[in-house]
Amino acid sequence: MHRNNKLHTFLLEKAKVLTEEWYESLDKVNSKGVYASTNPEVVATLKKQNFDFHLQLCKIFIEEEEKFFKDFEEWILSIAQDEQHLETPIHHILQEFFRVRGQYLNFIDEFVTLYQEEQEQQLLWNHMITKAFDNVVLKFVEENQKYSEERLQAQQDMIKELSSPVIALDNNRALLPLVGDIDTSRARFILENTLQQCGEKGINHLYIDLSGVVIIDTLVADQIFNLLKALNLIGVKTTLSGIRPEIAQTTVQLGISFNNISIKPTLAGALTLPSLPNTRS
Repeated sequence: MHRNNKLHTFLLEKAKVLTEEWYESLDKVNSKGVYASTNPEVVATLKKQNFDFHLQLCKIFIEEEEKFFKDFEEWILSIAQDEQHLETPIHHILQEFFRVRGQYLNFIDEFVTLYQEEQEQQLLWNHMITKAFDNVVLKFVEENQKYSEERLQAQQDMIKELSSPVIALDNNRALLPLVGDIDTSRARFILENTLQQCGEKGINHLYIDLSGVVIIDTLVADQIFNLLKALNLIGVKTTLSGIRPEIAQTTVQLGISFNNISIKPTLAGALTLPSLPNTRS
């Protein structure tokens, strides 16, 4: 039987010692992130997180496994989503989990010696501690990865939105300046976002400047042409400017025609001169 109230009390009484010993033995020089911080508030929070870990882990010796691991999830989630831990290399965090596990194995050995427990009982307790740490570490890595991916996706969505802004001008006109590489994913986002923004802002004439775009492939060029057609369908006139020779060549190879699209060499020219149908052959 792995449950033992006496062992639980023994480890619970050692919780503060465990935290202080762990922090004092922490390699603050070679560690990174939260473990290298000298900010008093960060250090205090780190110690509390470690102390709360001990309060929860000790329950492995008085609770059923299912309840123990379910109750532990709240602590795991809080650490997996903690900003300081997110900025700490994962291998440093795992290293500290393993160091704390060593502390527990040492204290169990001390308990066994003090109360002259049988070796078989110690092996069972050691197994429970190892199993608990394995499950906690695995769950932490899963949640940390999941939260990191969600945060990265949110950042990428924000970057896409900021890099493809529909800027309102005057008289229901707006500007869409495109800069940098445009892949298929970004091109799709530009199409969806532009249509939405034009509808929400009541735009009837959109100036699309491509002078900041060096290269686009055939799929992206086709997507931009689809954007122009979609804008036309919702009653938005378009004027293209800043088309580089490389992009022009790609559109010609695709057989895409801009005969009904107003085109200007520069953005300044597009904004200052009346928009006329393209007369290029």
